[in-house]
Amino acid sequence: MMTTEGQVKFGIAIPQIFSAPRTDTAMLHAFLEKAEELGLHSLWVQEQILGRGKPSLEPVALLSYAAGLTRRLRLGTAVLLTPLRSPVQLAKALATLDQLSDGRLIVGVGLGASTAVYPAFGISPERRVRRFTEGLQLMKRLWAEERVTFEGEFWKLENACMLPKPVQKPHPPVWFGGGHPNVLRRAVELGDGWMGAGSSSSEGFHERVQQIRALLSQAKRDPSTFVISKRVYLAVDSDKGRARERLRRWFDGYYGSADLAERVALWGDAKEIVQGLQRIRAAGADHVLLNPVFDEAHHLELLAREILPALA
Repeated sequence: MMTTEGQVKFGIAIPQIFSAPRTDTAMLHAFLEKAEELGLHSLWVQEQILGRGKPSLEPVALLSYAAGLTRRLRLGTAVLLTPLRSPVQLAKALATLDQLSDGRLIVGVGLGASTAVYPAFGISPERRVRRFTEGLQLMKRLWAEERVTFEGEFWKLENACMLPKPVQKPHPPVWFGGGHPNVLRRAVELGDGWMGAGSSSSEGFHERVQQIRALLSQAKRDPSTFVISKRVYLAVDSDKGRARERLRRWFDGYYGSADLAERVALWGDAKEIVQGLQRIRAAGADHVLLNPVFDEAHHLELLAREILPALA
């Protein structure tokens, strides 16, 4: 195991976007087995049901695949856009995943930055915050209570029973994504952790960590019960120019902004990546989600061999 008590824990993003029409399942299988062997803390997926033309695997299905190939790694979503999903069906799928993984699931949830896709899912973006919080409340009750009667604005259940329950009690940990002050308040009120977006800078992450710590203090909540995390896009390469250009191409395809890469990503040789991750740790991260966006298997080896030992 690469982390000890009191140290930052490191997760890694599962390769989820493939340029070819067909997923490279052999590479994916080998990646998951290697991640388990190397002793990382967790594996992570994100959600992009409709995107910019890049093939992206559905997150819950992919995490279920990962559950069958691993035994120890925690399995996280960062994040599921829960207002776009039925909370009843999602609660069932995630409870099943927690069962199949023997209680290793971390449920990352978020609103998403854009409302443009809402009509594609047959719903209105109006009152989306209320839809989000009500759906989360309903999922937690379905996970924890034997029978649920629920009279909400969007969903109504009477004496409903959902079995099996998740292995983790009362339910899998729920982490929030998003950087708006209202999101941070909801995270402290309703969640077990928060993850800073990969599209946010180290400086922005530090500011939000300070806000979260203040909110935890106001709520008289023990900070040890709340995990603070950050997704970090990175490229390990002694040729900085090449790494920078490859990151710019990826950011342009995924976010529609090549310039964003230079504001939020880390790139360079192993020493430079270590220094960048040390800054994020110093900013208050308990957990870091490492997210290479190309040559993922090669990066996994480099991270395990050269980066993480230097941070231990």
